[in-house]
Amino acid sequence: MNAQIVDALGRRSVLLENHHIRAVIENRGGMMPEFSLKRGHGGINSHWNPEFRDNSGLPYEQNQNAAYWKVKLLSQVAGDFLCSPNFGGGCQVDGVDLPPHGWAANEDWSLESHGVSPDKSVGSARFSMNSPQPKMPLSWTKCDLVLEGQAAYFSVMRIKNSGSAPLAINLTRHNTVGVPFLQAGCQISLCADRYQVAPSGTEFDSTGRLALGAEFSNLQKAPLRTGANVDLTQVPGIIGATDFVTGAVPSHLNLGWSCVVNPILGLAYVCFFPGEAGLPEGEVALSFNDLWMQYGGRNFTPWALNEAGADRTFCLGTENAIGAYANGLEFSRRNPEILGRPTTVTIPAGGERKLCYGTALVELTTELVQQGIRRVEAQEGFLVLHGTKSAQRIPMDATFQRVRKFESGS
Repeated sequence: MNAQIVDALGRRSVLLENHHIRAVIENRGGMMPEFSLKRGHGGINSHWNPEFRDNSGLPYEQNQNAAYWKVKLLSQVAGDFLCSPNFGGGCQVDGVDLPPHGWAANEDWSLESHGVSPDKSVGSARFSMNSPQPKMPLSWTKCDLVLEGQAAYFSVMRIKNSGSAPLAINLTRHNTVGVPFLQAGCQISLCADRYQVAPSGTEFDSTGRLALGAEFSNLQKAPLRTGANVDLTQVPGIIGATDFVTGAVPSHLNLGWSCVVNPILGLAYVCFFPGEAGLPEGEVALSFNDLWMQYGGRNFTPWALNEAGADRTFCLGTENAIGAYANGLEFSRRNPEILGRPTTVTIPAGGERKLCYGTALVELTTELVQQGIRRVEAQEGFLVLHGTKSAQRIPMDATFQRVRKFESGS
C-alpha cells in the first residue's frame, strides 16, 4: 500500500497504490491521468491522456494559449475528474460566470492530508476547494482512497452551501477511457433503460452522426441522421464522428453503473455508485449514464493539430451525471428533468450533500468476455458482474459501507 506525493511536469499529484492498481490524482482540476492495472513489469493505463495536453509545466494564459486550447480546461484535461457546479460549456448563472465543467475541473484543489492507515489496508488523500465567487458560496471536499486487495479507487465527495438560500447545481464524474485500454472492438454496457441523443444547438451538431434529439430504448439500435440504426455498444475506432448520448438511470436500482470491456485484454472498466433505491439520507444518486463518443469529427484545435485539420483524438467518456446532457447549469435549470430524471441537485442553505463513487478494473473470466456484461450488482464485500449465462464475484466494497466509515472517521 502506498500514498505519496509525486510531481509530473509541474503538476503536484498524489499516487495511491496497492498490489493491484495505481491511481494518480492531480491537484490541478482533480484530474486523474492514470488508473492502471499492474501486469508484468508495468501496467495497463485505462485513463485518457490526450495528445494535446499541455506538458510544459507553465500556467495557462488566456491571451497566449486560447488560440490553440480555446479554454483552460482543455490544456489540462485527462482521465476522470469531478464536474461541479457546472457540467458542460461555460455559462452564466445567478450573475456568476461558470467555466466549462465548473471550478472543480479547472481550479487547484488543496491537499489537506494523505497517507496509509496504521493497518496498511487503506491509502487515501483528502482534498478541498472553495468557490471563488461569493454569489455562489459552495465548498467541496473529496476523499480519494484505495483498499488493499481491491482493484478499484473510491471517492467520497461532499458539497456544502454556506449561503442563506438553496442552490441547484450540476454534479458529474467525468470518467474517460483512452489508449492503450480503449481499442476498436471494445464493448459498452450501461444500466440506463432510456436514451436520448443531445438535441440540436450543441457542440455536436457539426461533429455527429446520430439523429439529433432522438429518443430510443435499445443501445444497439441508435438512430442515425441517415435514417438507419447503429449499434453503440461496439466501439468502432476513429470514424470521423463525435456524439453525445444520455441514458436515464432507473430509480429502482440500488446500484448505478457503466462498463467498458476490452475483450482482447480481458478487462472491464466499471464505474459504480449508489442508486436511488435505499439511498442513505443526505446522499446523492446520479441520474444519467452519459456517453461521449470521441471517435473523430472535431476538425479544429486542440483535437486536430490545426484548424480544418484531421481530428486525431480517440477516447470514450463513460460519464455519470446530474446534468442536462453536457449543456451547462443554466440549461439544466431551464430543463429540470430529462427522461424522467432530475438534471440538478439542490444543496440546501447551510447544508450539504454527499456522493459516493467507485471505479474498478476487473480481470474477467473467459466466459464473461465471451458473453459480455449485462448487469452489475452490489453484494456485501463484492461487485457482481452478470453475463448472459454466468456471473463473476469480485472482492470489492461495492456497497460503500467500508468507504463511508473511513471517510467519516468512524
